[in-house]
Amino acid sequence: MDTDSPEGARPARGRLARAARLAALPAAHAGRTAVGHGKRIGGRPAEAVTAQVQQRTAAQLFATLGQLKGGAMKVGQALSAMEAALPDNLVEPYREALVRLQEAAPPMPAAMVHTQLDRAFPGGWTRHLRDFDDRHVAAASIGQVHRATWSDGTPVAVKVQYPGAADALLTDLRMLQPLAPIISAAMPGLDGRELIAELRTRLVEELDYAREAEAQTAFADAYRDDPDITVPDVLAAEGVVLVTRWLDGTPLSQVIASGTRPDRDRAGLLLVRLLLSAPVRARRLHGDPHPGNFRLLPDGRLGVLDFGATEPLPTGWPARLGPLLAAGRDGDAGALHRIAASAGLLHPDKVDPPALLALLGPYLEPLRTPEHRFTRSWLQEQTRRASDPLSSTARTERRLTIPPRHLLLQRVASGLAGVLCSLGATVAVDAEARRWLPGYDDPAGRRRD
Repeated sequence: MDTDSPEGARPARGRLARAARLAALPAAHAGRTAVGHGKRIGGRPAEAVTAQVQQRTAAQLFATLGQLKGGAMKVGQALSAMEAALPDNLVEPYREALVRLQEAAPPMPAAMVHTQLDRAFPGGWTRHLRDFDDRHVAAASIGQVHRATWSDGTPVAVKVQYPGAADALLTDLRMLQPLAPIISAAMPGLDGRELIAELRTRLVEELDYAREAEAQTAFADAYRDDPDITVPDVLAAEGVVLVTRWLDGTPLSQVIASGTRPDRDRAGLLLVRLLLSAPVRARRLHGDPHPGNFRLLPDGRLGVLDFGATEPLPTGWPARLGPLLAAGRDGDAGALHRIAASAGLLHPDKVDPPALLALLGPYLEPLRTPEHRFTRSWLQEQTRRASDPLSSTARTERRLTIPPRHLLLQRVASGLAGVLCSLGATVAVDAEARRWLPGYDDPAGRRRD
């Protein structure tokens, strides 16, 4: 049983153990809120009390998610990409916990890893994998990665799925919904319910390593011999094991923590280039921009490692996206409103053009200059605007409708912004948009919409 194993030796997978850890979060938050209410009545400033409750809630949330797998870990990883949106006075106590969520997690025992390898290679996995290192080099929401040598001498990364990951995932999908208010309390401006609903759709797909191998192969083919971006080839996908070429490089979380200014800018530019070009070149959207999925290679290329969350886009970018962003960039409220309405993003009678431009305009600031410096203060200001229930921009945002097919794109955009601000990168976003987004550089196309 999971409860008999040492702390951190394996994922907390037992239904009761996982339920107890997750159920403790709302109870603790309720207790802190009640104590905070008492402190306010006793004369403590409301702002100080609220900040203290938020800080302690976030610290417990990330510590708990970091000890779990499946959906719980995935929520933690998604939140870690938005660390830059947090106010400076709140982020310091748990910034290290967020970085740990991106790069590490409690490992499986070696015997359990070998059992999974036996399942994947029933004829004897040691015939395929030599020099297998039982120590994991990375861990994610449903599996961990080991280094080995393929039978032909190729250095490889071996991703091994946790036993019972599917069961743990289904359990999480039922238990995570009550955490939505806790997520919103820890990360003001983030809708916890929307995040969990969107992740629910993606998590089950990530259990399918054959599907991930197909997506990774599509990306590897699209970026083969590219001077800026590299994707390791897939060598085998056998049930609960995925084998790909090994890729050295500096984890993006380390670049965020201590990288040089040129490395930060280079990583930011290539992240933007990857996410904008992929629907054109690979006909897929990379749906998981958290830092644990990327490496900055010694030759300056960006290495991309994880393809569990991708979305096929057979015809490339949605036709209205380029004209929509261009209208917002240029302050053309009428065109912005017209295109958004035609895309089903709003009801024309509920949101007027000036209000829509006031809401979206600040988000599109990176498109208005040849280069934009992404900063934590910029993202924090956007978060403040979105989280103030009395502001006119927040009221406008509540009246928008995001079609389900665009939810992943919305999460990718917000996650990318968070990573760029954590890097503090200066990026020529407008030039990349002109290069990859159809209709973005076509005023006539905007008028036709």
